[in-house]
Amino acid sequence: MEQIMNYVKPELIVVAVVLYFVGVGLKKAQAIPDKYIPIILGAAGIVICAVWVVATCPLDSGQNIAMAIFTAIVQGILVAGLSTYVNQIIKQVQKTE
Repeated sequence: MEQIMNYVKPELIVVAVVLYFVGVGLKKAQAIPDKYIPIILGAAGIVICAVWVVATCPLDSGQNIAMAIFTAIVQGILVAGLSTYVNQIIKQVQKTE
């Protein structure tokens, strides 16, 4: 967990929490097969992180635009992975063996 936290921007941790609850909601709604939930969370994470990047970074050159796209994708994947990781930790702790 610490390793992941070293790479996720602190201001985007809240996105992981939001994605966790979105995933729980999708699971309980049973409207979408479970195998698609991580993909949906990944896409949602990228979109939310892209909004944050556009709002906080200057997009005045090609290099800045490329960096913004890269940052949005990487951070989106990381926060989605973090939310899935937390979900799995909770499931594993609740198991009785």
